[in-house]
Amino acid sequence: MEPPTKKARTDEPEEESGTVQEPEPEELECDDTATGPKAKDRAIFYVEDTTINVLSSKYNTLMPLTDGGLQYLLAGARANLGIKTGRYMFEVKILEVMSPLEDPNARSRVPLPRSQLRIGFGSVKCNLFLGHTEDAIGFDSEGFLLQGKNRTPVAQKFSTGDVVAVVLNQISSSPNAHTVSLFKNGKRISQPQPVPQHLREKALYPLLTFKNVSLQYNFGPVSLAPLPFKCRMVNEVLQPDVCKKKEHTQHAEGQYEVLFPISLPDEGGFDWLDQFLIKNPHYVELSDRSLLNWCEKSGLLRPKGYNILAKGSNDKPEMGMGITALDDLSVRRVLNAVAPIQQRNYVVMEVRANLLKEERAEQLPRWLGFKRVAAVILGEPPQVFKKYSQDVSLRVKQEVSDIEFKAKQVQEKQQFMLQKRQKQMEKDKKKAAKKAAKAQDAMLKRMKYEQLKKEAEAKGEVPPDPPEEEDEEEEEEEVEEAEPMDQEPPTVELTDEEKKRWFSKQPVSALTMYVLNTTFQRYSLPDKAEAFEEVRWLWQKEDKAREYLKAWVQDRKLTSRVEDLQPGDWFLTKWKEWQKVLSGWRAKQTAWEVGLATDYQPSRLT
Repeated sequence: MEPPTKKARTDEPEEESGTVQEPEPEELECDDTATGPKAKDRAIFYVEDTTINVLSSKYNTLMPLTDGGLQYLLAGARANLGIKTGRYMFEVKILEVMSPLEDPNARSRVPLPRSQLRIGFGSVKCNLFLGHTEDAIGFDSEGFLLQGKNRTPVAQKFSTGDVVAVVLNQISSSPNAHTVSLFKNGKRISQPQPVPQHLREKALYPLLTFKNVSLQYNFGPVSLAPLPFKCRMVNEVLQPDVCKKKEHTQHAEGQYEVLFPISLPDEGGFDWLDQFLIKNPHYVELSDRSLLNWCEKSGLLRPKGYNILAKGSNDKPEMGMGITALDDLSVRRVLNAVAPIQQRNYVVMEVRANLLKEERAEQLPRWLGFKRVAAVILGEPPQVFKKYSQDVSLRVKQEVSDIEFKAKQVQEKQQFMLQKRQKQMEKDKKKAAKKAAKAQDAMLKRMKYEQLKKEAEAKGEVPPDPPEEEDEEEEEEEVEEAEPMDQEPPTVELTDEEKKRWFSKQPVSALTMYVLNTTFQRYSLPDKAEAFEEVRWLWQKEDKAREYLKAWVQDRKLTSRVEDLQPGDWFLTKWKEWQKVLSGWRAKQTAWEVGLATDYQPSRLT
């Protein structure tokens, strides 16, 4: 039978095909007839609510920086007006899709798609990466519903030139109450998707996450692509339905703040920063640690087999993404150049650099126009921080215990399956041997019967009865050993010694041992001669903090190996004098040996 003739693939849809087209979702929404006073505020994107790589303009357009490794990172933006109740929408149009160059030297593949747009709503405290937070819900350009880290196909794809609209319905009496819907060019392309229960009582803000695309956003009041029903846009929001996010403007001095935390390695610096950012989410962390976290949220993973414990530190972790434009940290140089241009608050977290006076002197001039503040975090921390540090230690210890316990469970299951397979193989082997022996015995009996039968026929006697076939023995059912059941990991507790610690112990040190041993003797605290507008002594007063650092350095000298030990000037001068004297002695010895050889006359034999 000949195979059916294949039809050429075309971009034109087939008018008459056997494929059953999915019916368009039934529209249950009706025109919005709500009335009331409108809010005076207009939806915009505060600088602090966008990632550093976002460029905006007054013409309602956003585009990401794509220089070097930035082309692999997501960009995000959250609007300032949140919807508490009612039904509202906003629109986005992809203006341009950028095609990043493929790295020929990359050791790992770039995650697909390389250009994308995610559009939805999130709470005021959600991070800016839709698809990596439980406090947001929306859709991506591939047609997936994003909620938390779950991706569910629910809609059609959209691309360049399409006007997509997201409708948030928070009206309890509506047939589509507490749902989000996606529209493309004015037509519904997804069924209404339920908003998670924990978000229904919160104000939800328009949220955009994108990569390698430039886009136009529209909060109204005029729609780019009208929907089948009348729906208010975000800029038409009624006063009772809206919640405005407060913008963090300049400080009293009229400047934004850049904070330089100064802490000793592995003495609570990163824990303090995490606690600070929870209380002050409008500050942006500038560090290699935050850059690595950004890469992971953008879908970039280290190649299999990469060991972070052996190849990094918290202060300067190796990227290890297998992509040259990221691993060479050129992204950090671009961000350091862009950050001082943007009006927002920063935290420059570098353990080694912030402890070295020459490094601080190099960094401070970059931040002219900002209030430059040194936050000294040395000595015994307050009780609140000790409690937080113990909670972190307990969480890390529990995570390590869970990983080890699950690995042990997997190993036990593998061992059980291996033993079960070996027992089954031995059982099958014995069964086969027994069957072969039985077959051989039956064959011998048959041969003996044939011989006796021939002899009886030759003698004219009655042949013997043929041998009876033996019934197969019923196998005894063996009680199989039960497979190990999955168990909950044990709950760990801190030991008395761990409870006495001021700081949590992290799996990875703040600095590598080599960096620590080559720099700790030059650690210093800021003084009045430096260009800081303010120095904050957070844990201890200045005199006690300086004494603590001096004692710490002295103790480190007794217990650390000095990696870059060099002789002093006195020793070098003396060594040169010794070398000169030694050279003179050697010259005199050589001259003496030459003279002795000349004067020596061997006696002749007669």
